[in-house]
Amino acid sequence: MLTPERLSLNTATVKKQWGLRECVDGCVRHGLGGIAPWRDVLHAAGVDEGAKMIRDSGLGVSGLCRGGWYTAEGALTDAVLDDNKRAVDEAVAIGAACLVMVVGGLAPGSRDIAGARAIVTEGLGRTLDYARSVGMKIAIEPLHPMYAADRACVNTLGQTLDICDQLGDGVGAAVDVYHVWWDPEILPQIVRAGPERLMAFHLCDWLVPTRDLLTDRGMMGDGVIDLKGLRAAVEASGFAGLNEVEIFSELDWWKRDADEVLATIVERGRTAC
Repeated sequence: MLTPERLSLNTATVKKQWGLRECVDGCVRHGLGGIAPWRDVLHAAGVDEGAKMIRDSGLGVSGLCRGGWYTAEGALTDAVLDDNKRAVDEAVAIGAACLVMVVGGLAPGSRDIAGARAIVTEGLGRTLDYARSVGMKIAIEPLHPMYAADRACVNTLGQTLDICDQLGDGVGAAVDVYHVWWDPEILPQIVRAGPERLMAFHLCDWLVPTRDLLTDRGMMGDGVIDLKGLRAAVEASGFAGLNEVEIFSELDWWKRDADEVLATIVERGRTAC
């Protein structure tokens, strides 16, 4: 069971209903312990103003979404690296536990996934050099293999940890159940990660049928993921952070009253997680 103070709202869960101010107030109203803004929502509020409203609310910040996209221009460019530096600074400004990285898929026109992974690893290393200097942790989010071409060429926790082994301290994983629940190696890889590299844990569910692979995630308890088992595994390996709820739901939850969404999150935290 997860009590509300152990939950964090990823702002994407109510992206069609609320801006950052409403998200902060809603988290406080429903007793959630934290928030995880997306950068566009933070920018809309203003980074300094957003940081102040979060700080004044007393909410924890389980992460900032997102940096990465190292392959977007076909190779590492100053523009991509500079944007990731800005993302690190924004994460520091709001007191985030980590900056979550969606690393990017194949470079435009490419079929070279190994080359894409090499670009990603180099980019992460260069961002990490700066992030270490300002005390911000970098959390690589492995995405389901269906996103390997266009969103993330790092697709398993094992691949993520291989990169972490190369890069050293300050980099770890954001484990999103939507992306990793299917992986037969997920439990031993969670053990391998350990407390230093388990930096974020994201909750939602996998619906059957899934009507859209990007925007039809389920509320916890409505799908097939062993949420209790995965949460028990990350906690047994030392994860002690907030449990972040991130649900993209064009066909359901984005259409509902946002207070209903948060009330359901609180209820499902108690019963499904």
